[in-house]
Amino acid sequence: MNKGKLYLIPNVIADNTFAEVLPPHIYIALNGIHNFLVEDVRTARRYLSGLKIYDSIESLDFKVLNKDSRSQDMPALFEPIFRGLNIGVVSEAGCPGVADPGALAAQFAHQNDIQVIPLVGPSSILLALMASGLNGQRFAFHGYLPIDAKECAKAIQDFERESTHRNQTQIFIETPYRNNHVKDLLIKNLKHETLLSIALDLTGVQENIRTFPVKKWKQSHYDMPKAPAVFLFLSF
Repeated sequence: MNKGKLYLIPNVIADNTFAEVLPPHIYIALNGIHNFLVEDVRTARRYLSGLKIYDSIESLDFKVLNKDSRSQDMPALFEPIFRGLNIGVVSEAGCPGVADPGALAAQFAHQNDIQVIPLVGPSSILLALMASGLNGQRFAFHGYLPIDAKECAKAIQDFERESTHRNQTQIFIETPYRNNHVKDLLIKNLKHETLLSIALDLTGVQENIRTFPVKKWKQSHYDMPKAPAVFLFLSF
């Protein structure tokens, strides 16, 4: 059977940044892809339309792969690949498979001897780590902190102990409307000498990356706008 390939296609992480963050090979690869697995069809159509590759977005086929998708859904979603056609996985933002349901598609592809091709593009997690000045040799990404304040405080303290023990940078993301809440919990529960880095709106017009000891953060009174943010800390 002549199978197609699975392409993991990065999306921008800030509006109107196609030219700045998407390399030419993404445009070249997309020329041969007309079948897509996406989290949200509306936003995926808008993204692909903005790239101005296709004569008509209506000619493309979209199937939903989101947080509710299960492994038993994969055979139907991969039907074009088994007919020899390529499929592209498009994330809502950043790189598919990283804090993203695209990992399920990649897993299924490996299980069925389908070639997986990751394309280079922006990742807020790696960009934040690069710019933080924290340990880039040992790091752990934990996704979102618990919503409950007490559970969040305990998680922060547990991760700080792990950071000290392993000399490991701890990385988190958060929804924009909770930025200041999470910042305040980090400042309250981390040790004064722990280095805390906040990377806001990476690649966007409000981009702001700051790394200070917690003691200095307590003096800064930094009010974060509602924009995507990555939080990192390293304890000694």
